[in-house]
Amino acid sequence: MDDPKKLVSTDWLAAHLKDPDLRILDGSWFLPQMGRDAKATYDAKHIPGARFFDIDEIADNRSDLPHMAPPVEKFISRMRAMGVGDGHQVVIYDQHSVFSAPRVWWTFRLMGKTDVAVLDGGLPKWEAEGRPLEDMPPMVRDRHMTVQRHPGLVKDVTQVAHASKLGDYEIIDARAHGHFIGQDEEPRPNLRKGHIPGSKNVEWSNLLTAEGTMKSPDALRPIFEAAGVDLAKPAITTCGSGVNASLLAFALELIGKTDWAVYDGAWAEWGMYNDLKVATGEA
Repeated sequence: MDDPKKLVSTDWLAAHLKDPDLRILDGSWFLPQMGRDAKATYDAKHIPGARFFDIDEIADNRSDLPHMAPPVEKFISRMRAMGVGDGHQVVIYDQHSVFSAPRVWWTFRLMGKTDVAVLDGGLPKWEAEGRPLEDMPPMVRDRHMTVQRHPGLVKDVTQVAHASKLGDYEIIDARAHGHFIGQDEEPRPNLRKGHIPGSKNVEWSNLLTAEGTMKSPDALRPIFEAAGVDLAKPAITTCGSGVNASLLAFALELIGKTDWAVYDGAWAEWGMYNDLKVATGEA
């Protein structure tokens, strides 16, 4: 079912492609070891009318941590420059089926914007269906944007440390299992191996079908339950740097769970500080 506040199909986007108040964003982002340039790929081909949302630049660059959520003023400035504002229906896709687009979705939700959806299957599905692409940037007109930040959708390291100690939240980690149990080397230097004590592991890739679309809510719920997640508790999602944590939050939203927040610093922060406890092995 298409939901313009959560998830829409390629059929839905194709039917609405020429709507005057539709704004499409390419929210692609790649891990450093992937060796891919998201902006260059966008420049080469994108869905007609799409603007590029740079996750690393539309961020709080005062922080040493990667792509932390942007200050309100910066978000407003960048969106106005991209011609995205009040009254627009926003659809976000990425070049990796569904990978980083939920991070952009979460950023909009953090800023109080709810008319925003992720494109199911992303650019790979759109392209595989023979739908139109272009390589020219769109014509942009400035559009006023008002923002009301929702601080409850993000948690800092102190809040997560309290949650880990008290057990009053379910902390859910989207990283690959080898990283979660402390077996595999971390992709970022100088980080310890393991996971936040008390956290559960729901690997992000398990939320997708073989075709790269989101699994149905009926299929998503058992994945969380099988990982030992108590869905009656509020949730904090985490990962390596806050990107796949947003995918977990998005999946929770799809199953109707709304009491979630993203740990923005994620393992890039937690794994750096020796005074924060680390667990290894299975949850």
